[in-house]
Parts: sequence; structure tokens; C-alpha cells
Amino acid sequence: MSVCMFPRPRVCSNCIPASSSFHEGCFEPVGDNTMVTPEGFNHEHPHGSLATVPSTSNNNVRSFSYNELRTATRNFRPDSVIGEGGFGCVYKGWIDEETYKATRPGTGLMIAVKTLNQEGLQGHREWVAEVYYLGRLQHKNLVKLIGYCAEDHHRMLVYEFMARGSLENHLFRHHQSQPLSWAIRMKICVGVARALAFLHEAEPPVIYRDLKASNILLDNDYNAKLSDLGLAKDGPTGDQTHVSTRVMGTYGYAAPEYMTTGHLTTKNDVYAFGILLLEILTGRRAIDYSQPSAEQNLLEWAIPYLMDKHKAYRIIDPQLEGRYSMKGARRIINLVCQCLVAESKLRPEMKNVVEILEPLQEKRLEDSTKL
Repeated sequence: MSVCMFPRPRVCSNCIPASSSFHEGCFEPVGDNTMVTPEGFNHEHPHGSLATVPSTSNNNVRSFSYNELRTATRNFRPDSVIGEGGFGCVYKGWIDEETYKATRPGTGLMIAVKTLNQEGLQGHREWVAEVYYLGRLQHKNLVKLIGYCAEDHHRMLVYEFMARGSLENHLFRHHQSQPLSWAIRMKICVGVARALAFLHEAEPPVIYRDLKASNILLDNDYNAKLSDLGLAKDGPTGDQTHVSTRVMGTYGYAAPEYMTTGHLTTKNDVYAFGILLLEILTGRRAIDYSQPSAEQNLLEWAIPYLMDKHKAYRIIDPQLEGRYSMKGARRIINLVCQCLVAESKLRPEMKNVVEILEPLQEKRLEDSTKL
């Protein structure tokens, strides 16, 4: 390529310090770089309010009582905690597969119970959105919502348990797990792409809006499933070219046109997927303040390599130790470039991304070349 088509990331020292919040008019980080506008979240969805639970089309989504979930998690014991974030804690629990009643640990169906912090309006609105979307949309690459609790002030979500945790842990925390093989990385890419394609082809289309490694969960066989649809939003329909909304998501993944205008389209998810592909390819975080200053923004660091086909392979995760398909790596690098094109209309649809990725998953690991 002779012309750079990437949106050049601009890192303002006044806007993005290693810690502390952004200045007025920019984004406030919440937890792991999650951002909201200073005014907060305005979830305009017509389904559900602070006083109601949104209706779903899935009769299998069950309403749990607080006591049922307290028993299932052994009184929310600290040793049952399997995750924690800005929303609250996630606990491991056990229920009967047929009656959904609490069972002894190690028997029945293992579940993950996400509790909502009781402070603030933001969390409740995201809880409502999650029940609404996961309650009516089912796909093998979306985490299954088993039920919820909306008793008194308690707000909880009950999911299927994902044995291997988040992609974030496997990509960036090598002391906790073995590095992911090239074949498994391709399998994860395909799963995430299929989930986004499914959301975008729903009626109305659904824009995920918060794609990142920590929101991708893996089951025992490394099947990837999207979780946390709290920021999801209905996309444009009919003659609409976009929907206007306050900017939300995670810094480093948000498309530049969305950050500057608040105009939301499915192509914003495609951009985020391009960043995720780059993370999977390099084993580096989108934003990592532990790196030297010139390498803290992954895209900014990677652009010179991506634009030179002779240097592109230098950014591939060294944890792979050269065990990957050269042809597959070349296709992934080309796909990253397509997803991150500055002009959003030129980015591919997710259904086309799936078509590009599926042959790479079908390739046997034995076809990989040791470089």
C-alpha cells in the first residue's frame, strides 16, 4: 500500500494520562478504560425503565429470588468470587438443571451470578439493556442468560458458566495460562465475528458498542461468546444512516468518527473488531501504559509495520514462537487494515469478515509454518 488509510490516533496529554479522568468534553474512564461522557449514560431504549424489567421473547429466562441466588452461591462467599469489575462481583454457583433450585457445590449446573452495585443510575440501565437483549437474542456465540433477580433493590444476572474465563486473561496474563495457539486464536476470531454478524443482522440491527477482550468469554473448548450487552443499542433502520448517542465504550476500541460525532453505526463495531484482531495477532493490549510511551497505543505503534508487508510479521505475538500460518497471518493483517480504514463506509460488513475468517479456522495447525 502506498497510501495510509488508517485514522491516525491522537493522544492528547491533557486527555489521556496514565491515571485520573479526562478533561471536560472528553471521556471519563471507568474501570478498565471504559468511558462515558461527563453527562453520564442516556439509555433511550423504549423497553424497560428503572421500575420495570424488560419483557423478553425467551420463556426460558427465569426470574430468581434473592434467597435462591444467595443459596446457590453459598451466601455470596468470598471464595465463590470469580470476577470483579465496576458493575460489582461475579460469583460461582450451582443450580439444578431442571428445577433451577440451588444444589450442593459440584452438583447440577454451574452458573455465574453477576451482582450490580447499588450505587448509581448507570449500572441499572445497563442491567435493563442486558436483560432485554440477551433475553430476546440467542446465538451460540452469545453468552446464555439463564435468568435475573430484580427483588427489592437487588439487581443480578445469571449466566451459563464459562470455564476458561475471559480472552483478556489468556492473551495478556500469561502467568495465569498457557499462550493461545494460532489455531485457537483463529477459532476465537471466527466466534466473535459470527456473534457480531448475528447482532448486526437482527431486526432491528443491534450495535454491540463495547467489544474488548475482557467481554469475550471462553468455554472449555475455547468457543468464544460475547458477554456484557449493557451498552448495546438498536442501530439505524430504514433511511437512517446512523443513530446519535452519547459516546460510550472503551478507549482504544472506539471508532474515531464515533468519538468525534456520537454517530453510531454497525461499522463502529467493525472498527473495534479490527483492534481486537490486532490484539490477538500481537498479544498486546489496545492501550497499555506499562509499555514505553511510543508503544502505549497499539494502533499507533503498529501502523508503520502494517503499512510495510516486509515488516508486518515483526508485530506477531512472540509467544507463538513462529508457529503460525504465514498465509493466514497475511490474511489477518489485511483484514485488520480493512476494518480500520478511516472512511467507515469502506469497512467490510461483519458477515463478509466471517467469510474471510472461516477458511483460516478450517486450516489444520499442522499446515502452520515455523518461521
